[in-house]
Amino acid sequence: MPADLHCHTRLSDGSMGIDDLVLLAKNRGIDTIAITDHDCLAGNKRGVIVGERNGVNVIAGSEISATHRKSREKLHLLCYLSEYPDRLEGLCKRNLEARTKAVKHMVVRVSRRYPSTTPDLIVKCAAGSTSIYRQHIMHSLMECGVTDRIFGTLFEELFSNTSDKSVNLNAQYPEPKEIIDAIHEAEGIAVLAHPALFNNFDIIDELIELGLDGIEVWHPENSPEQTEMLREIAQRNHLLMTGGSDFHGMYGKGKVSVGACTMPDEHLNALLNYKSHKKKHAPKAPAAG
Repeated sequence: MPADLHCHTRLSDGSMGIDDLVLLAKNRGIDTIAITDHDCLAGNKRGVIVGERNGVNVIAGSEISATHRKSREKLHLLCYLSEYPDRLEGLCKRNLEARTKAVKHMVVRVSRRYPSTTPDLIVKCAAGSTSIYRQHIMHSLMECGVTDRIFGTLFEELFSNTSDKSVNLNAQYPEPKEIIDAIHEAEGIAVLAHPALFNNFDIIDELIELGLDGIEVWHPENSPEQTEMLREIAQRNHLLMTGGSDFHGMYGKGKVSVGACTMPDEHLNALLNYKSHKKKHAPKAPAAG
């Protein structure tokens, strides 16, 4: 039962709509997917409905941004199966506002450097999204003939923090504790997304103390050694293990389609049964009197 629990749609920085994503999963023989748009849960209801029509199990999710103030590391926390997603709406709205504020500066700087693109064109490339992402800026530059790809030399020049020509401005998001607490308040499951991608290894212990429920162990950009390291960390700390392709369609890095990276059935079942298992084994309150 192949499961890909990390997929993005046009609502954030993916290039495909929800319906097309579900159909692609079906055509590729993927039984279970999770829609995990950045700081957005708006596509989950439709995803579940379209999934039911097409025989694909769609798990409600989101990928919520955080900033670790002490280390200044950015990290993403995947939220799965929240019972009360409306409790996360305020947090997601604040994150989107922070991202929009930062990206407006980048849009102005890029349009000054490359007059062939304009803020209006960049906004059109982001149509349907809850914000403007770096991929949308690159898409506009492709439309103007400045580049022929989303990721490459120009992307690194514009958005790498080590580039002397960078226009990048990182948004500041809430601390991990606030995110994890909010996910639990919504009765969801908090999983650290792609730790190797952002080099979050040094803060995993702290996140576990804050109540982290799981780690994304399987990710297409992991080396075999990193996957094994994450598996051992999760196993040692009795954490859930998840995995997915981090699918973005044409806005993704390399040739990565839905199901390019999946997770074992036993770990999917552990995720699906996690909350009921916790309730069953939770300490009972002492009897009154």
